[in-house]
Amino acid sequence: MKYSINHRSPVPLHAQAEELLRKLIAEEAYQNGKLLPNEVELAKLLAISRSTLRQAINKLVFEGLLIRKKRMGTRVNQSTVSSKSNNWLSFSQEMKLRGITIKNFELHVTWVEPDEQLAIFFEIKADKKVLKMERVRGKPDGPFVYFVSYFHPRIGLTGDEDFKQPLYEMLEHEHSTIASLSKEEISAHAADTLIADKLQIATGDPVLFRKRFVFDQGDRPMEYNLGYYKADSFVYTVESRR
Repeated sequence: MKYSINHRSPVPLHAQAEELLRKLIAEEAYQNGKLLPNEVELAKLLAISRSTLRQAINKLVFEGLLIRKKRMGTRVNQSTVSSKSNNWLSFSQEMKLRGITIKNFELHVTWVEPDEQLAIFFEIKADKKVLKMERVRGKPDGPFVYFVSYFHPRIGLTGDEDFKQPLYEMLEHEHSTIASLSKEEISAHAADTLIADKLQIATGDPVLFRKRFVFDQGDRPMEYNLGYYKADSFVYTVESRR
């Protein structure tokens, strides 16, 4: 395989390195246990920094595709080669895999000052404005979820990004921010006037409320997401394996 990266391409170097690694580990030799090329040598060959290469490797380690051990090198994780990834997806990606066509009914982006809870989560001052994105989404015949997302100023969002594309892919490719950990809280709520209007239901109707805390590869908070789902049109499934 030819090891090369296009340094003139608008695609970030770490994203190109990741794509190269995905092709590399698909080769028979690496599927059979051969160690991946030494990190120092590969970074030098590609003319990129070790930190850039490590960013790509870390993502594949997180997805369970690679195993990295100190002083032993990096190799393909044999136990997950043929199994589905346990990595979570953006809403758009998840619905696409389920064969569901999604329509955006509303999309609003504004800059707001965080409340106390959000400021504590992001570890920022209360007068530091954050980007807030609101989206109402659903099937072509009607909405079934209302999302409210807040993003850490560290990411560098301007508000001019195309938020119609898969969110986490956009954050990775345009802002070099990789979502690596998601913690969620799920509860049942009664729709207030705002939620009822967004989801085209009656005030007081039941909704599934999901609070998602998203962290980057350095375990730093990057997104605070609130999701309100119509109870009669959405099932939240959790699969566990021992």
